[in-house]
Amino acid sequence: MLTEDDKKTYKAIILLNELVNGDHKFQTVSNGDDKILEPLFVELMSKGYVQTSGINYVITAKGTEVFDNFMQRYTEYLKVYDVFSFVDLEKGEFAFSRYFDFDTDDAWDNFKQDQRFDDLRIAVAQFKKVNPAEIVFMSFINENRFDTSATGWQMDLVSSNTWSEIEEIVKTAIQSSDLALDALTDMIKQGSELMISLLEEEAKQKKEDEQQGGGTEETQVYETVEYYEPYYDPWYVSPIWLVPLILW
Repeated sequence: MLTEDDKKTYKAIILLNELVNGDHKFQTVSNGDDKILEPLFVELMSKGYVQTSGINYVITAKGTEVFDNFMQRYTEYLKVYDVFSFVDLEKGEFAFSRYFDFDTDDAWDNFKQDQRFDDLRIAVAQFKKVNPAEIVFMSFINENRFDTSATGWQMDLVSSNTWSEIEEIVKTAIQSSDLALDALTDMIKQGSELMISLLEEEAKQKKEDEQQGGGTEETQVYETVEYYEPYYDPWYVSPIWLVPLILW
């Protein structure tokens, strides 16, 4: 279940992202659709995550640190957890093992939507003691479910609908308890090995596509692969997941 602090944290992440990357200006004297966000901005300011600059709210160094920590988690979600989103449990096969076989995004999308694939991300998160609701929240971000260019997004953010949907997804997903421990451990081990091999293939392709010398890109990707090597241990959890993003 999502706690009230979880909900406030995820709402805050969307607002901090807009302050960092968006064009929207949130005024201290809110009007229109932004007015419903005022209580959250007041609380964020009281905790030191935002401050005022003229008539607008701006992110502080403390808020930037929170956002950067979340983006580290989000990057790991895309690298570590997404590989478990399409798994054929009967055959023990991962859709991502075929990722580089397709020339177009449409062909890849058609393949991974095959009914034989199940989503194991919640089960893996539970196994690793990571909040499964945060995994779903990140998948919503990846799907642009929090579209701050859409009319009325502020109301969607503060209403209960999105958060109830996240709770329902967590509740109805395959749970870690639905699978034998040995089987789940083996699947996580296979998925982690696949994830690292995908990173290695990506590094190989980037090297082949390099138009200029210097080796910077190759070194960067090599360091990325090296960073994820601890995940060969299915029990490994990066320390970045172990602390709250925001202390309310």
